[in-house]
Amino acid sequence: MAELSGTDQVVVVGAGLAGAQCASGLRRGGWPGRIVLVGDEPHAPYDRPPLSKEVLLGKADATTLDIDFPHLGIELLTGRRATGLTPGVLHTDGGDLPYGALVIATGAVPRVLPGAERAHLLHTLDDALALRALLRPGLRLVLVGAGWIGAEVATAARAAGCEVTVVEAGPAPVPGALPTEVGRAMAAWYAEAGVELRCGAAVEAVEPGAVLLADGSHLPADEVVVGIGARPATDWLAGSGVGLDAAGAVLVDEGLRTGLPGVYAAGDCASYPSARTGARLTVQHWDHALQSGEAAAAAVLGADVPYDPVPYFWSEQFGRMVQYAGRHGDGDELLWRGSPADASWAVLWLRGGVLRALLAVDRPRDLTQGRRLVERGAVLDPARAADPSVPLKSAVAG
Repeated sequence: MAELSGTDQVVVVGAGLAGAQCASGLRRGGWPGRIVLVGDEPHAPYDRPPLSKEVLLGKADATTLDIDFPHLGIELLTGRRATGLTPGVLHTDGGDLPYGALVIATGAVPRVLPGAERAHLLHTLDDALALRALLRPGLRLVLVGAGWIGAEVATAARAAGCEVTVVEAGPAPVPGALPTEVGRAMAAWYAEAGVELRCGAAVEAVEPGAVLLADGSHLPADEVVVGIGARPATDWLAGSGVGLDAAGAVLVDEGLRTGLPGVYAAGDCASYPSARTGARLTVQHWDHALQSGEAAAAAVLGADVPYDPVPYFWSEQFGRMVQYAGRHGDGDELLWRGSPADASWAVLWLRGGVLRALLAVDRPRDLTQGRRLVERGAVLDPARAADPSVPLKSAVAG
């Protein structure tokens, strides 16, 4: 096991999925000492993806993780906010916690839109329950941001009978995450669901009963929700000596270790080097939180295994399952597999014939096979890969 200084206590700060997986993984992996899991919310650790789906739709009131912390001998401290870090001590608003090893898993917080202080955000269970209570037939709801969260909230709001308008500053849905031509293929889903989508529309301010756009026009709005991405929740690390990138993510090595002895990071707040992509990645999705939490526990226990999985996420929106695996970049060749006019389709990104990433719409088999091919660095025959009737695994060149 790792050499620890001063105490055999491991403190995991951040009680989301990454932190919870790390704490339980430590105990399951044989850590004999004290394990403390610290979270700033009053709730026990819970799953976040269902917040914009089952919780908003009224199908669930809670998404608590199925982990028996008392049985595992893990001390769970809820309602405790991290305020700072000095070597060997985590400072919180409820007192100091000494550590021999510390895992930073404080996640991310929603980006706030200047001029939209009156708007709602969707990040916590309490946010979801409060928003659900507002959704009703005829409610005029304006969503700022046509990203993954925006589309999922729009889906739930339409199911509740709301009149929904989505405004997006970019030229198409999910700008930045997907090329414009792919985002435009998703724009038709909004109209089919009875949602008005306005792209190229920047928000100037949220006023009582309306949203003011940059062009001077007003959109009537009973309620407004902002979903324009998230940033690492690492402000509390200022002056600690923990290295952060320009976006505020914690810089770690391939073993999720920071530059401070005995300090690791996992989940949405970590920036790790990916040999697979040749770049540093900050991934803010469920699968990464799960895997990196487990990997951080293994690292504390002494494992020396590079962390570099194929990134994966999914989104359920407008009656469709959208799944993505890998990481595409500038210079990759975009290859359509089927047409957006079809009930199901996919997009592949190739570099020198090597499959780098794929987006699958209602094609789970493509996702499963493609994810494995990305992991292998498989070279595809473009003509066969573009044919949706050919299984992806059968499109491998040679």
